[in-house]
Amino acid sequence: MDREDSMEAAKDLREKRKHPRVIMNLPLEYRVSDTSKRQAGMVINASESGFLIHSIKDMPVGTRINIAVLFLKGFELTNFEVFAEVVWKDIQWEGNRERYQVGLKFVNIQEEDHRKLKELLENGHER
Repeated sequence: MDREDSMEAAKDLREKRKHPRVIMNLPLEYRVSDTSKRQAGMVINASESGFLIHSIKDMPVGTRINIAVLFLKGFELTNFEVFAEVVWKDIQWEGNRERYQVGLKFVNIQEEDHRKLKELLENGHER
């Protein structure tokens, strides 16, 4: 594959996404159900339709989770919440510890929280 072909292939890959991804580094808390213990993770990249997160807990594909993403707005710590589904995962190793890279698709997000997400995406927050 020559350079022109590889550039065309890369263009085709980008155009398959409905919403562009924005690199982020934001903490999140999630629960698998309302009764489960809160877990911590990090948003690695985001779009209007989903997240790529890092987590130390394994979650099977199809798992639905409640997420709160924490971020600074001005001088205040705030958050938005979303209900999402695990659509893929990959195990990564840090030394001798497992860590999971997890692709999430949004199932439900309230209008106000969607507005906050769009604002974060437009500002390209990397915190």
